[in-house]
Amino acid sequence: MLAYGLAIALDLFIVFIGARFLLQPEAAAAGYGVPSPRGAYLSVKGVRDLTYGILGLCLLAFAGAEAAGWFMLVVAIAPFGDTVIVLRNGGTRATAFGIHFATAVVVLISAALLFAV
Repeated sequence: MLAYGLAIALDLFIVFIGARFLLQPEAAAAGYGVPSPRGAYLSVKGVRDLTYGILGLCLLAFAGAEAAGWFMLVVAIAPFGDTVIVLRNGGTRATAFGIHFATAVVVLISAALLFAV
């Protein structure tokens, strides 16, 4: 149950982040860790995150733990990339590692737990 619970929590969290980028783009961008331009970029990020979260939930519901594990393994690339983006664009190391890198690690743990089911 831990594997499914963690995966569901992560998927719902990324749905929340995506919705926040669509509904409160400036606040969401500030939480991301780097200044960002107004406009389409923030909406694109919102749609991307919302899609990732919904896809993860669908995989859990309809394809099972192994498919969801592969999804988590691949989708961990995004927060690792976010870590690099924050570091290369003037964000703090605390945000880069404390939010984005830590998220990537938790997503990888989720993948491992799903593979173990």
